[in-house]
Amino acid sequence: MTPVRAAAALPRPRTLWGQVAALLVAGLVLAYAVSLWAAARQREHMLDAMMLPHVSRDVASALDLLDRLPAAERAAWLPRLSRPNYRFVLDAAQPAAAPAGAFEQRLAGAIGSAGGPQRVLGPGTLAGGTPALRLRLGDGSPAALALRLPGPQGPWLSAAALLAQIAVIALCIAAAARLVTRPMQRLATAAHRLGDDPQAPPLPEEGPLEVRQAAAAFNAMQRRIARHMDERLEILAAIAHDLQTPLTRLRMRCELLGPHPERPRLLTDLSEMQHLVEEGLAYARSAHAASEPDELVDLHALLDTLVCDRTDAGQAVTADLPAGLTVRTRPQALRRIVGNLLDNALKFAGAAELRVDDGPAGELHIAVLDRGPGIPAEDLPRMLQPFERLESSRSRDTGGSGLGLAIALRLSQAIGAQLRLAPRAGGGLQAVVVLPASARPAPAVTQVKLTAAARP
Repeated sequence: MTPVRAAAALPRPRTLWGQVAALLVAGLVLAYAVSLWAAARQREHMLDAMMLPHVSRDVASALDLLDRLPAAERAAWLPRLSRPNYRFVLDAAQPAAAPAGAFEQRLAGAIGSAGGPQRVLGPGTLAGGTPALRLRLGDGSPAALALRLPGPQGPWLSAAALLAQIAVIALCIAAAARLVTRPMQRLATAAHRLGDDPQAPPLPEEGPLEVRQAAAAFNAMQRRIARHMDERLEILAAIAHDLQTPLTRLRMRCELLGPHPERPRLLTDLSEMQHLVEEGLAYARSAHAASEPDELVDLHALLDTLVCDRTDAGQAVTADLPAGLTVRTRPQALRRIVGNLLDNALKFAGAAELRVDDGPAGELHIAVLDRGPGIPAEDLPRMLQPFERLESSRSRDTGGSGLGLAIALRLSQAIGAQLRLAPRAGGGLQAVVVLPASARPAPAVTQVKLTAAARP
């Protein structure tokens, strides 16, 4: 695997902040590694240039001294010739031949240059694994130079200082990356909120120049969108208001027709026009549902009111509602969502079931079920669009305007919920409003104080 593919296979942080911080820290560590490698190489060359000549001359002088001494006196001089990093060994324990390392080769070459190549026989190993150089004295007697090479332990103080530097710079990099990406995260959050609430508070125009410019541009866009939404609502409200008068006149004239054969059809068309105007106005108002304040609502009471209103009108609605369940939501919007779903089920199935269940991760599911003709799975996304109808069962003859589900979807988004539609097992449709776990208030902690009589 190539280094590029290996790097691509590594897990990558999902956030921009994580990616920027990881990239900078990785570059910092790589730069430190290259610097350490270069420093180690330079130190090695400096040691070779400064210490090997000194060691080679010292060893050559010691060999000359041993050559001049009688063989019986040489052993007594060995402690005087020893150094912290090497010592001499006479023929009593000659080392065995061994492969030469890089340092041994350089040292052997330096000693051969200083005292003569005939004195160095090559590298070897003493008993116990001590590295050594096999030597020869002037009279042909064997000798050895036992080496005490530096161990594998490194300079821990330098390593700790290096790690501390990397940690400090990594923290600075993380803070810098956070400073860069935080405005983008705030902008993304505001853009997501803008779709639900055009009247949301503007972004604070603070920070660096580029951040202030982006916040100012976003705030200007939000004001334009809010102004367009207000204008659309005003236009629809004006049209709905102005249509009330001609619709009322037409209804009165139909009433004055008497028993005319076309009178029922005209009244039906007028009712459909009135309903379409009201639904269009309700859809326009749904964009402003996010401006409704959140409240603590008794969910059982709110849903039971919807069910009772319909059962009092003779409609078949059954409910399975838990008692004592409180949620924080926008009650008017939630009432309109569930009401639209109930009316939709009653209109096309003749009966509806309302059920509240617990979902995963603390969610709350409000389900409206029916046994009507249902909607094919491939047509469900289209049915959530305004003025969309499934002609086989959602025709204009039933009074549908194609806005009920669209209004429910817009209002669900405004209160932070989700609207999920799916075919029901056994036939029919199930519409589920998913309230997030944050809609459930945290249970209050009740502090119980023991009175004197209650204490043991």
